[in-house]
Amino acid sequence: MADGDEVTYIGRGGRGRGGQSRSKQAVTAAMQSGGSVETTKKYAAGGNRQSQANVNTLKLDQETEELKHSHVSLDMGKLIQQGRQAKGMTQKELATKINEKPQVVNEYESGKAIPNQQIIGKIERALGVKLRGKKK
Repeated sequence: MADGDEVTYIGRGGRGRGGQSRSKQAVTAAMQSGGSVETTKKYAAGGNRQSQANVNTLKLDQETEELKHSHVSLDMGKLIQQGRQAKGMTQKELATKINEKPQVVNEYESGKAIPNQQIIGKIERALGVKLRGKKK
């Protein structure tokens, strides 16, 4: 096949397709002998795609509103900080206790983190403080 994108058929014109050529030399020879040569372009040839694009991709492309991730509220950050200080822990100690990096605790306290319910649950258990629900 020529470049993996095109398939060239060599054969007698009008009677279906002849054999499939795999080299430029065969194509050139067929053209010189006056035989019919048909070249078709195959899209995504040689790709290993097994599924098509998601249907929601078009909706996302047409979306005009800017989409942003929600961040942890400053109230939750203050609750984490107060609970940590009440236990006499540093950010690094809290991070070690919940098996996360100190930067994660810092981001939660400053309100820059994207909420992860598993991490919030770990912090609640480590500090003994409710961060979610009505009994904050």
